[in-house]
Amino acid sequence: MKIVKNENGVNYSVDVREIDLDKFVSLSSISKRILNLISKKSMYPKQIAKEFGVHEQNIYYHIKKLEKAKLIEIEKSENINGTVANFYKTCCDGFFFRLNDFKKMSKSISKESDYLNPFIENGHMNSIIIVGSPDPHGPLKARSRDGYFGMDLALFLGTYLTNLSGSIVKLDTEVTDYDLENNNLIVIGGPIVNKVSSRINDNMLINFDIEKGCIYSKVSGKNYFEDETGIINKLVSPFNLNKKILFIAGQKNSGTKSAILTFLKYFEKLDEGNIFDSNAQARVVCGLDLDSDGVVDDVEFLE
Repeated sequence: MKIVKNENGVNYSVDVREIDLDKFVSLSSISKRILNLISKKSMYPKQIAKEFGVHEQNIYYHIKKLEKAKLIEIEKSENINGTVANFYKTCCDGFFFRLNDFKKMSKSISKESDYLNPFIENGHMNSIIIVGSPDPHGPLKARSRDGYFGMDLALFLGTYLTNLSGSIVKLDTEVTDYDLENNNLIVIGGPIVNKVSSRINDNMLINFDIEKGCIYSKVSGKNYFEDETGIINKLVSPFNLNKKILFIAGQKNSGTKSAILTFLKYFEKLDEGNIFDSNAQARVVCGLDLDSDGVVDDVEFLE
């Protein structure tokens, strides 16, 4: 069994084993001290006796009781001065006892993430996802294929949710001004394929230079032309200064995939800020094809 805790969006676990309360209470103070000592480093009885300043036979007595209770076990045996010495360790990283039976949970425990705040709060979706329409639209009659990769992002976000009361996804062609002004937004896709992206493009620290056909960073002053380049911006919404926008897009379709893959593989790094300015919540990533099959399967941070 594992006990899990979450700190700053990162999960940590410890292996534990249940112990009967009566057995734990019946353990002597020396037995508990032995447990604490060998939880840090395996030791053999003579070492423990020297550490406590007691007779070795006294330690053997408590070792046998702890072994019988399945709280400790032999890690290894070594020949020391012609005698085989058994080194003991705890059976796991911790023990616990229950005062009552386990109860069925009505809902799963939600994870928390500062980076996803306010888009997800207390296990509830507090935003809408806007993807480009797959039908021809906009001045260039563009079709968006980014929504396909958005499914991966939705599955990722779902691991932080305990409740979903309704639809959270809208096409850029059906979103209203009311939607934009009254919601936190997660916008997927660049300004050519997503009309909402075109309206916020100038507000972002890293955006799209349509004339040059590249991604431009106001943080570093660099231009990025590679198709596999993706950007992730977290910014105050220009539609409502009390709301936030999480923007995810790529130079091309493969760049959007790279940006979303960043959430799946390197989410904990997103909150570190831009490489050139740690206070800037705007990142540039580039997709990599590590197994040379023509498909992006990893990413590296460029900013």
